[in-house]
Amino acid sequence: MTRRALAMIAALCIAAPLAPPVVAAEPAAASWDGLTRVQSRRMAEVDLLPGADFRGYTKVMLDPTEVAFRRNWQRDHNASALSGRITDADAQRILDAARTGFEEIFRTAYEQAGYQVVTEPGPDVLRMRTAVANLHVSAPDVRTAGRARVFSRDAGSATVVIEARDSLSGALLGRAVDTRTAGDARPFLRNSVTNRADFRSLFQTWARTSVEGLAELKAMSPIPEPAS
Repeated sequence: MTRRALAMIAALCIAAPLAPPVVAAEPAAASWDGLTRVQSRRMAEVDLLPGADFRGYTKVMLDPTEVAFRRNWQRDHNASALSGRITDADAQRILDAARTGFEEIFRTAYEQAGYQVVTEPGPDVLRMRTAVANLHVSAPDVRTAGRARVFSRDAGSATVVIEARDSLSGALLGRAVDTRTAGDARPFLRNSVTNRADFRSLFQTWARTSVEGLAELKAMSPIPEPAS
């Protein structure tokens, strides 16, 4: 994992609680990366580059998704071991499934919205960098010596970060961060099938939000300067 990816994932660990697409810039000083915090009805945190113009982007370039567990998730789960201990191989399998599932859903959402997904930079190409951090699976389905039925109020939770960059210059145009729970908030039998379905639904929500958010950014481009 690159140093930049590690820094991006570390920043996710302090994501704010879920907040009420982008409507208007609120008074704020530009951050270290030149972005300014704006109000959002869809994502917990949205930061945009004042003056950025998203109208010319008709294609997207999707970087591989970075995925990381919540700190000490594997250790803490194994300390209780209610549904079997998680081996390093189990943990890697979960990470791989989350990565490939998120990338597939994200790509499909943009293709269905009419965007061409490309692999090379261009003047009309928006580069999207995504990460799923703080991944927590409440009741992972792992191999045990006997039959185990595990119930949990939810499948788990995760934080997503989506960065939009100009594919030619690499300029950071915007970032969105959001944290949500996957699955129903009531006791329910959990296994690999239900976990996969619940996290897939969560990833689909984020993918739709990303596509709808880009449409809104185009409508409001160029992004207004923050109010003084």
